[in-house]
Amino acid sequence: MKKLILLLAAVMLMAGCLTACGSDSKETAAAQDTSASGTADGKKQLKIVTTIFPEYDWVKSILGNNPVGAELKMLLDNGVDLHSYQPTAEDILKISTCDLFIYVGGESDKWVADALKEATNKDMIVINLLEVLGDSVKEEELVEGMEGEEEEEEGEEGEEEGPEYDEHVWLSVKNAEIFVNAISDAIQKLDADNAEAYKKSTSEYLDKLKALDGEYSKAVSGSSIKTLLFGDRFPFRYLVDDYGLSYYAAFVGCSAETEASFETIIFLAEKIDELSLHSVLTIEGSNQRIAQTIVQNTKSKDQKILSVNSMQSTTTRDVEGGATYLSIMEKNLEVLKEALQ
Repeated sequence: MKKLILLLAAVMLMAGCLTACGSDSKETAAAQDTSASGTADGKKQLKIVTTIFPEYDWVKSILGNNPVGAELKMLLDNGVDLHSYQPTAEDILKISTCDLFIYVGGESDKWVADALKEATNKDMIVINLLEVLGDSVKEEELVEGMEGEEEEEEGEEGEEEGPEYDEHVWLSVKNAEIFVNAISDAIQKLDADNAEAYKKSTSEYLDKLKALDGEYSKAVSGSSIKTLLFGDRFPFRYLVDDYGLSYYAAFVGCSAETEASFETIIFLAEKIDELSLHSVLTIEGSNQRIAQTIVQNTKSKDQKILSVNSMQSTTTRDVEGGATYLSIMEKNLEVLKEALQ
């Protein structure tokens, strides 16, 4: 908390410096006015800030050819995932002056409340994905055989902590449709002059999401295997629930644990034998040690180790290389098909 307070102080100082610099001359003031509007014809340039890649990509898809020249910024752009991210003073300044801010809203985003208190744009629209989902948000669950996390210390003055929600809401194509509609409504409100263009690009994108949802349903319904096993964290609960799949995993999706107990390894290995599973899944960036140990403790010791992408560390460099929300979820579908064979 002290670190965030210092960051907020730095933001105020930076903002003060910018104001002081802006008063040097009429030319400087005029230049700042042009920057604020963002376009030569005086139309306001939207400033949109997202925390993670899926939100960023959804906004890009809704903007289409970006008729107002919106400035789009993704905060988690250095490979650090949602659970480890801490905002910089520059990040908080970007949030404080933007027109639309989109974030997940779970335990990992506790810093957002203080950051928003410093917002200078009082007309900012804020979208919290968990709030958009409402009653459809799922609590983290501890399934059989999964490593439990160490109990955190009790809060101040004996304050009881509320339920911890599964933050990985973007890994459901069905949820993505809900989020895209909410984000599109906000952008249309901010730029009513181009609302029809945004409606058109949104409709086209939703058609692609619906088609992908259908492909997932088809892949699951056509398979005799209905269980996935992760030798890793498990951030895909929303996805498996969408299609009626069961799962076993070493850790919950938000776990900070990196070592599995002997009991967990043996339990998962025995589940592979019991269910005749042909693969063990991991998420991107995994060293796969746990998955390899699980395989070595099965009877056949020949299961494939497959990787699915949770998009928790996707960056704009990946975007430049062609990564999109749809392309990653399509690749995940191909991995799912192989795992369910």
